[in-house]
Amino acid sequence: MTPATAGFPALLQQFFQRRLLAERGASAHTIASYRDTFELLLRYAERQTGRTASALTLADLDAPLVLAFLDHLEHERGNTPRTRNLRLTAIRSFMRYAALRDPAALPIAERVLAISPKRFDRSALDFLTRAEVEALLAAPDQASWSGQRDAVLLAVLYNSGARVSELAGLRVADLLLDRASALHLHGKGRKERVVPLWKRTASQLRGWLPRIDQSSDAPAFPNRAGKPMTRSGIEQRLRIAITRASARCPSLAARRISPHTLRHTTAMHLLQSGVDITVIALWLGHEDTATTHLYIEADLAMKEAALKRLDEPSLKPVRYKAPDRLLAFLEAL
Repeated sequence: MTPATAGFPALLQQFFQRRLLAERGASAHTIASYRDTFELLLRYAERQTGRTASALTLADLDAPLVLAFLDHLEHERGNTPRTRNLRLTAIRSFMRYAALRDPAALPIAERVLAISPKRFDRSALDFLTRAEVEALLAAPDQASWSGQRDAVLLAVLYNSGARVSELAGLRVADLLLDRASALHLHGKGRKERVVPLWKRTASQLRGWLPRIDQSSDAPAFPNRAGKPMTRSGIEQRLRIAITRASARCPSLAARRISPHTLRHTTAMHLLQSGVDITVIALWLGHEDTATTHLYIEADLAMKEAALKRLDEPSLKPVRYKAPDRLLAFLEAL
């Protein structure tokens, strides 16, 4: 049995333990994403080959099976092309590692690495108006403990523009409320940043702290069991707030709003307030300002302002008239 067809389980374990954790120091979010990818891939391979996951070989995961798996994700599981591409990224990362560890695996790895990400149309960035944000922030019923938490959570989400994973991972120690009010956010790729807080948001957080465990490692936004809220939990509470806010602001009812929509909203409102794009990139934790530049492209008000600086074209035909030679001579002096 050749090395390319043996030792796949051990190779996959080494990829997670040695490559991702020890060598690259990948974040917990990256590990979880890659783990989910291979759980889905191995279960799909089990059904296609009739063998258990531990009995699979690297040769079983050739390009045809990987392509069929990607189509399965999109057409049967209903994943978007963006999610499909994320799964492919994880598989390609493993194949590059396999080719380095076992040169005999190179032919299989090369065929998988030749699979291109799927192109897709990028929809326009969606964001809320200031009136919609005000209605949403006022929506939680603060007569209950969970409503009080939701009110502060939404205020922090809008103030900081944090990713939902960053918000879920926020600890009491990350709330810097002594002198300069700010949040210490732990972002993608183990990158950290500090985001300032408005006085109102800081005041809400100070009022919230006595209602929860104030240990430094305790979650800033716990569920009723005292555990950190999950991504799905935060999304559910946001949907509840949107339903309540729709009575006051009907335009919210027809919108598909996620925590990431609030992140876009923060960026757009900062941009519309005149904040420099490089500052917004730091605020959101973008590595490249080209990502932040998308907000300029999405802001219709800025485009309309630029259009007003241009003279509208005249519909009347204009005959060319040559300038007077003497005047042209004088102007050229």
